[in-house]
Amino acid sequence: MGIFSDIGSLIMTPLYYAISAIMLSWHWLFTQIGLDPEGGASWALSIIGLTLVIRILLIPLFVKQIKSSRNMQLIQPKVKELQKKYGHDRERLAQETMKLYKDTGTNPFASCLPLLLQMPIFFALFRLLDQAAKNGTAHGLLTEELARKFGASEIFGVFPISESFWQARVWGAEPDGAVMVLALILVLAMTATTFTTQRQLMSKNMPADALSGPYAQQQKMLLYVLPVAFGLGGVAFPIGVLLYWTTSNLWTMGQQFYVIRNNPAPGTPAFQAKVDRDRAKAERKGLLVAEPEAPAVKEKPRAATRQQPKKQTRQQRRQGGTRPPGSAQAKPNQKNPSKGEES
Repeated sequence: MGIFSDIGSLIMTPLYYAISAIMLSWHWLFTQIGLDPEGGASWALSIIGLTLVIRILLIPLFVKQIKSSRNMQLIQPKVKELQKKYGHDRERLAQETMKLYKDTGTNPFASCLPLLLQMPIFFALFRLLDQAAKNGTAHGLLTEELARKFGASEIFGVFPISESFWQARVWGAEPDGAVMVLALILVLAMTATTFTTQRQLMSKNMPADALSGPYAQQQKMLLYVLPVAFGLGGVAFPIGVLLYWTTSNLWTMGQQFYVIRNNPAPGTPAFQAKVDRDRAKAERKGLLVAEPEAPAVKEKPRAATRQQPKKQTRQQRRQGGTRPPGSAQAKPNQKNPSKGEES
């Protein structure tokens, strides 16, 4: 246990200093504009400010994640071909798949990197807030006085940022309904934003070929597993930690919406929507003339088909039988063979 404790302390101590430095900077700023230094609003806004700083620092990693995720979508047809070709040989299939990832610059684990990097920050903030509330223990740049004020701060004088839904329900002499309601709202918001972010990626920025296969099954599993996991675990998170995670999810959702709208993957519904918007914008500016509809072509009336006369035998022509319709009329001076010549 001593070795693990030392390793944990080695990892968490730098995070305590980084988190407390960012939070205290925001806290000083908010107190300068008139907020109560001991009030929960200044500390809650400091946690939101911490979230924004962390997410801004993670933007390069997010860009890498988007590129890798897009490559994973686009190479799915090639992955399916490899599965058909080497499905009987798992070792060869794994080798060829890894070679394909390397050639296309794709990292199948890149989509998890932002989440994995935020987890130590998440636990550091949880521990910093929890110990400040319970024991007034100072970490990082927090003094004991600041730790005490941080742990005892209440939003609007009603919602202690160090309490959780579970703590208000179990450990209090009487359940704190106000804390439970706010914590439940934040848990639901955290769960809904997690689900919406994953759903947004699958429904708008994945081509049809990527909606089937192992990668798609993995995405579908994460679509439902992650919100459930966060929802079940969220009842034990303090309100301050829930503020951090919900703000982070909102940032992710907005950032992803911007990327999908302005730089969608080819062959996706979002890509077609962007093409339609660009075309409509060009037409409004007069840069692209809309093609006029071709006028309807009127059909010319067909000429009446001339009825051909029936073919007559020589005997019928000599006898001067009834001519078929359309044949030439007999000349007036033509003699009628059925009568004798006039004298």
